[in-house]
Amino acid sequence: QVQLVESGGGLVQPGGSLRLSCAASGFTFSSYAMNWYRQAPGKERELVAAIFSTASITSYADSVKGRFTISRDNAKNTVYLQMNSLKPEDTAVYYCNAKAYSSYWGRGTQVTVSS
Repeated sequence: QVQLVESGGGLVQPGGSLRLSCAASGFTFSSYAMNWYRQAPGKERELVAAIFSTASITSYADSVKGRFTISRDNAKNTVYLQMNSLKPEDTAVYYCNAKAYSSYWGRGTQVTVSS
């Protein structure tokens, strides 16, 4: 069956870094665009970063441009989100999403930025 399993979340101080990973299985990973969303308490889920199947095209929310980098390894069926210069407002549950003919979601990983 389809699985998206996020990892790498945790507690980090402002200005710190985290690297999220999302391991995918059960579908043709290389054919899907991969996205990272986040949802903070009381807020709607928002798209943070996207990477197309070719990996040559990426897109970012304005709030994370220059700080976050999305990448993928099609040989490992894994997508990554490198997050640098983290701010308290980056605190949220981060979700991995695969989108093409269907849309699949992971269960999320908590990222907390606090001193």
